[in-house]
Amino acid sequence: MYYRSHNKNKNIPIKTPRQNELTRNWLLLLSASLGVICSSIVLPFYSLGALVVPITEEFGWSRAEFQLALLFSTGTGVITAPVVGWLLERVGARLMAISGLIGLAIALASASLVDGQLWMLYACYTAMALLGAGTIPVTWTRAVTSLFFEQRGLALGIMLSGTGICAIIIPQYTVWMIEHFGWRTAYLGLAALPIVIAGPLVFLFFKPGEDIEAAPEVSEANQTGYTFFEATRGYRFWVLLLSIFLVYIAMSGMVPNLIPALTDQGISAQKAATAISVFGVAVIAGRLIVGYLVDKIWAPGVAAVAIGLPVIGSLILAGAPGFFIACVAAAMLGFAAGAELDLMSFLAAKYFGLKHYPQIYAVLYSALALASGVAPMLFARVFDVTGSYEIGFLVGAGFFAIGAGMILLMGRYPTRRPSQ
Repeated sequence: MYYRSHNKNKNIPIKTPRQNELTRNWLLLLSASLGVICSSIVLPFYSLGALVVPITEEFGWSRAEFQLALLFSTGTGVITAPVVGWLLERVGARLMAISGLIGLAIALASASLVDGQLWMLYACYTAMALLGAGTIPVTWTRAVTSLFFEQRGLALGIMLSGTGICAIIIPQYTVWMIEHFGWRTAYLGLAALPIVIAGPLVFLFFKPGEDIEAAPEVSEANQTGYTFFEATRGYRFWVLLLSIFLVYIAMSGMVPNLIPALTDQGISAQKAATAISVFGVAVIAGRLIVGYLVDKIWAPGVAAVAIGLPVIGSLILAGAPGFFIACVAAAMLGFAAGAELDLMSFLAAKYFGLKHYPQIYAVLYSALALASGVAPMLFARVFDVTGSYEIGFLVGAGFFAIGAGMILLMGRYPTRRPSQ
């Protein structure tokens, strides 16, 4: 775009709105990133590994019994995600986000009251999913995809880097709380985060569709896209869903079990938490690097490379490595974790359009939630039966390899605009 200056021989360029997408909407990105850190899929997931040993030792539960709690947390997202997708189109992302943060805080605090009965633990983790449903990624990604066009991949990467920040901070924070105050107070400390850290900024700045400006291309794109049923008639939807499911079975099985797996090898709990922090740093790197690249390069190709890295990392972990090598393997896992979630958002918007994005993304997220809920318990069950996590790491390597190959089947980007 140009305007004519007083000098008739010179046109002076003006930056178009899309060139300023990040600077114009950075406060929304910041609030959404904090919302991701304090979300119902992230806080319970990254704190669980630090809680496994002290709680199972106190109550005499098996690790598989304890980690089954994640099935009631993220696994309940299979039910809640489509409902959230439907509500987003009716009540808006801001109300869903604020109510979800408050609900998650209440549910986390309730876990401090568990008295040794497994059903109470499972009820608390179910409440985390139900009361915190408004904080799942579909809420935050809907806001970003509706405001960004040219820099959508990078914006999603920045926003979803909150999961990496959570992976760096929360295991260390939870271990510290347990060592100094006990696991019950650790749950109360976790409950404070959605209210104290995310709540104020989400309330003040997470206002998609109100006072946030979008480029003209985005406004037009928001009005086009496949319906959910149209999307499911094509093979791409099912390729993406199955790839996500396999990758998250592997990822969600390994990460919550990484701390107990390393401590079983004689590595201290604090060092094991540091390996998870390395994972978190790699998640952020994966988010930003992959987010930048998908705006420039064919996204499924980028995804296949990123998801292929943890094949090596999984094989390393199967060999019971020392602390430093375990951190290298954790970094490979983290980079892939940083790629997959924002790629799911990017690919859903790219291949199926934005008009019905919440419903389509919510069902894809349900596959992720199911995998995240089932996998930790399955991997812990392997340990209970065999006394080792080796088989779980080997199976995970295979799932990563299959998921990376499948994503290449997405094919070229659509050349026609979905009907209005």
